[in-house]
Amino acid sequence: MSIPDLQAMATGATADVRLEPCPRRIRVMVAGQFVADSTEAVYLFEKGHLPVYYFPRKDVRFDLLQSTATSSHCPRKGDAVYWSVVVGDERRDDAVWAYPTPLPSVPELGDLVAFWWDRVDAWFEEDEEVFKHARDPYKRIDVLQSSRHVEVFIDGVKVADTTRPRLLFETGLPTRYYIPRLDVRADLLRPSDTASVCPYKGTAHYHSVALPDRVATDIVWYYPAPIPEIPKIEQLLCFYNEKVDIVVDGVAQPRPQSPWS
Repeated sequence: MSIPDLQAMATGATADVRLEPCPRRIRVMVAGQFVADSTEAVYLFEKGHLPVYYFPRKDVRFDLLQSTATSSHCPRKGDAVYWSVVVGDERRDDAVWAYPTPLPSVPELGDLVAFWWDRVDAWFEEDEEVFKHARDPYKRIDVLQSSRHVEVFIDGVKVADTTRPRLLFETGLPTRYYIPRLDVRADLLRPSDTASVCPYKGTAHYHSVALPDRVATDIVWYYPAPIPEIPKIEQLLCFYNEKVDIVVDGVAQPRPQSPWS
């Protein structure tokens, strides 16, 4: 695929779907084998969805794919066909799809292939494993030391009070207030087995908070070992703004609307 073709991707699609070149080497692994390995992958951005990596067909191991009878229709992209990945005794059904005859608004899709994230074993950007979903190149995260006075209340009970928070600013999401453990009511914290993965920060672990009339389940999280790009939040505690009352410098903060509301 030529440079002019790649440049055209950014402007040639509809407002709801667009393709852009990805400058990183992207690889997909199943059962110890790389089934896709490309320095010419592209991002597909679709309104209301996370970005998806698409690969040129030449960079996909079609000798490890078996076509299936599965099909689906997307009103923005067209009719998709599917393949299963077969590596030795390992089989991942309908893990790969493509639009061989895409809609006229996205003709570039005809030469590209994509993988379901959770139906393969591992994804890599260059030599670093990526978790959960493709990283959005337009998402930025900044963590700033602050001396603002942050108080956290749940059902009127003050559970945290600090003048040394670290504020995490993430594109498209509410400001998150990360608080030293010494400034959180440890007597109210209850350990949880819950964990979640963020491709930008790492693996989060959770606490619930025991209140007089209820337990607020998994309402505070922390990253014991964040990825190297985000070291400033290590071991700090953060509450869901959407579920608690936060006061900053004496001013009550509105509860934001987000996917966690």
